[in-house]
Amino acid sequence: MEKNLSQDIIFYSKELRLPTFRKNYETAALEATRGNLTFEQYLHNLMQQEYEARAENRKKSQIRKAGFPQLKYLQDLSRKDLPLEAQERLPLLERLDFIKDGRNLILSGNPGTGKTHIAIGLGIKACSEGLRVLFTTVPRMLTHIRESRSEKTLSNLEQRFEKYDLVICDEFGYISYDKQGSELLFNHLSLRAGHKSTIITTNLSFERWPEIFGDPTLTAAIVDRLTHRAFLINMNGKSYRVKETRKWNEK
Repeated sequence: MEKNLSQDIIFYSKELRLPTFRKNYETAALEATRGNLTFEQYLHNLMQQEYEARAENRKKSQIRKAGFPQLKYLQDLSRKDLPLEAQERLPLLERLDFIKDGRNLILSGNPGTGKTHIAIGLGIKACSEGLRVLFTTVPRMLTHIRESRSEKTLSNLEQRFEKYDLVICDEFGYISYDKQGSELLFNHLSLRAGHKSTIITTNLSFERWPEIFGDPTLTAAIVDRLTHRAFLINMNGKSYRVKETRKWNEK
């Protein structure tokens, strides 16, 4: 290819932000010549490669921005070792219709049974389908709310929080909250109620939620708001983590 023409292609591809096009155009041209492809087929192949690369980069960006503590995929779950309700409901949940319908998912049960793995796995799949996801622990979320409140930026935080297609709130109930903290959490979570999806993971049954919030009336309001039209999955069972560790050691 002529030097000036090649330089122009590189220049224009940079200006138009077509990195995959720039990387592959010469190889694609050789393949097109060998395969007797038309100009349209050649351009189609280059455009397809650029599109697929951008889609993959968007997926990686969405996953990175979500803030997952680690990457746990649904395909890595040993489903037969999950609690029975999770085994039965997971095929429906992984279709992600509950996110599109703005319904919540609450995974409650004793530690180590796969709650966080399922939540992250669903979140990663949602990112892969172009949905905006946020992963946070409830203590971290409350800290952000309090900091934003003191800095008078709470409305900005609330606007961002409300726009996520899916928010995953992990470790619900690990610590108890004072009255102000309980009210802040209630108000924040209520922003999404009825139109945006939230996943809650908790070690406590609803009967024990008054231990977290103290105020029975506020607790009842929070439970009612979060569970309306929600999927409630009983995750009580033998420790999934212990089973994974045992299998790993056996290998």
